[in-house]
Amino acid sequence: MKQSILYTSLIYTLTLLTSLFIFIIMIGLELNGLLALGLSIGTGVLMLKKFGRKTASAKHTSHKLPKMTQGKEAFYTSKGLSKEDIQYFRKTMHKAKEQVIIIEKNMTQSGKLRAIENRNNTVALSKALFKEITDEPDRLHEVDQFLYVHLPSLADLVKKYVEIENHKAKSKATYDILEKSSQTIDKMCGQIVEDYVMFKEDDIQDLDVEIELAKRTLNDEL
Repeated sequence: MKQSILYTSLIYTLTLLTSLFIFIIMIGLELNGLLALGLSIGTGVLMLKKFGRKTASAKHTSHKLPKMTQGKEAFYTSKGLSKEDIQYFRKTMHKAKEQVIIIEKNMTQSGKLRAIENRNNTVALSKALFKEITDEPDRLHEVDQFLYVHLPSLADLVKKYVEIENHKAKSKATYDILEKSSQTIDKMCGQIVEDYVMFKEDDIQDLDVEIELAKRTLNDEL
């Protein structure tokens, strides 16, 4: 509770200082005083609204977390997670699940994105890696790039791509940005493939060892 109050106070202080700074800059540029005051106040209001939306979104997300069963809690504990770790893990994975859903939904709404998805098998790999992480929550630190960079970036990119592609009229600049976006999306999908391979690297190494042992056994028998 105290942390929440402190955080809110810091936001209001930052907003006030930012508005004041903008006002001083505008006065220094010899703009009309009333105009400068109005613009600085408007900036402050926009900042507070943005903060309010983020806070409401965070609260909404936390309310949507499903109730944890005793069996699941025991599983997390057996993996060495504290209560704080468990809460953090569940929030992180809940957000990741939402992002996978966004990716899957938008990938099916564009022919270009469907081709990229089919080439990289992005949705299936994202779901598979999601399941692997939930089975091994103590390895969360190994997938920080997947959870905090690649997955959210891809979700944001495909959503915006579909929005722009659905514009009724498009200029050459629009087509150019769509092409650049599709290339970036393709690369990001490739990163997710690498994320999955890296997470399963131990399994691949184990299989490689088993293959070598099998070869030696066959050679000995021959």
